[in-house]
Amino acid sequence: MTPRRAVPQGHFHIAAVDLENEAISTAWLGLLDHYARDPMGGGAGLSDYAKANLVRELKTQPTFHGAMAWDGDVAVGLINCFVGFSTFAARPLLNIHDIVTRDGHRGQGVGQALLQWAEARARQLGCCKLTLEVLSNNMPAMASYERAGFAPYVLDPAAGQALFLQKYLVEESA
Repeated sequence: MTPRRAVPQGHFHIAAVDLENEAISTAWLGLLDHYARDPMGGGAGLSDYAKANLVRELKTQPTFHGAMAWDGDVAVGLINCFVGFSTFAARPLLNIHDIVTRDGHRGQGVGQALLQWAEARARQLGCCKLTLEVLSNNMPAMASYERAGFAPYVLDPAAGQALFLQKYLVEESA
């Protein structure tokens, strides 16, 4: 099940996600569900709809870039990113949409290695920056992102930092 072209990172390795490989896509979906079951991922797990459709639908998204961390044949982390565009810089950006390290592997550098992978991918794509969202009470993640060089998005300190907002257009499970 271990993907080819893996980059060693200590006792684990990082490799780009191959959603065409059924074993890898199954492991990827399992890790994403693990994240969704965590309180910082919403605590409910993925919907049945998402489980049944996500891999197929994601294959149609040309802006998707993802990687997984492997400890042997066990998937222990993932990062899902999507290319966007910065109108102020007139260049692409890479948004980190999901990042997770499986319980029992946290604090071992998996998240930092995944963030390094995303930065390298963003540089390959000619991106001007990486972006991500994080819950304000997720202090371990905040500390990890700060170690990796992330900071709140601020254009003018007097205007404050940006907030991430959402508006549902369809039900989450549909």
